[in-house]
Amino acid sequence: MAQIIGSVTTSHVPAIGRAIAKNLQGDPYWKPFFDGFPPVHRWLAEKKPDVIVAFYNDHGLNFFLDKMPTFAVGAAAEYRNADEGWGIPELPPVKGEQKLAWHIIDKVIERDFDLVTCQEMVIDHALSLPLALLWPDQKWPVRIVPVCINTVQFPLPSAKRCYALGEAVGDAIRSWQGNERVLIMGTGGLSHQLDGERAGFINKDFDLKFMESLVADPRWATQYSIHELVEKTGTQGVELVMWLAARGALGNGPAKRVHQNYHIPISNTASGLMVLEPAAG
Repeated sequence: MAQIIGSVTTSHVPAIGRAIAKNLQGDPYWKPFFDGFPPVHRWLAEKKPDVIVAFYNDHGLNFFLDKMPTFAVGAAAEYRNADEGWGIPELPPVKGEQKLAWHIIDKVIERDFDLVTCQEMVIDHALSLPLALLWPDQKWPVRIVPVCINTVQFPLPSAKRCYALGEAVGDAIRSWQGNERVLIMGTGGLSHQLDGERAGFINKDFDLKFMESLVADPRWATQYSIHELVEKTGTQGVELVMWLAARGALGNGPAKRVHQNYHIPISNTASGLMVLEPAAG
């Protein structure tokens, strides 16, 4: 049976890619952010995941406003990224895990989720940058299954629905007959708003309470509607639903906190990083 070894949740701000490209990891502005990752690198070296199932949101590279699925799962053999207009260098392609992807698709649709299935798919900074943060040499030792959640164009799926999606994906992984070691990834957030009257909005108190809830009370944030989450975290802060989906995939019991980092500001964004393991793991 496949084993879920844990989850990594992290921010995916495009400026991170530029900092990596210019070797600014030691710059005073960036150092507190990048200093959060060596413990993650050591944990990954110990756990040796084979596959990443990644919850992320597309920013227009693969889907745009004319076609915006609520939930989409990739079942491609390979995933490439491309220039999104941020000046971020393209990263090496990453291999897909097609058999597990189709198993997840089948099982999640059986749970009454209406998925868009993508046999061809490109990925943007929301997935490529977290990979580069986890493996700075950009030599990916994993295959991936991307799970895209719409946080761009209303109507958005509720926090409760995204958590339930994560539960369904986690159950599907655990029912897979392979022996893969699976890492769950959730990317985005935390609180930030990039435009409008509240541009630059950050809610540190809510962010820290949310991160704490993921350890022992993972459904805590599902009490809020999307509009309430926008009020509390900013327009783009709703990306925390990817963190919720990743936590749902770990299971409903308490989780073991392995590592945590929180830093502001990173390009007007509150940057969060967490590593969790299933409590029984």
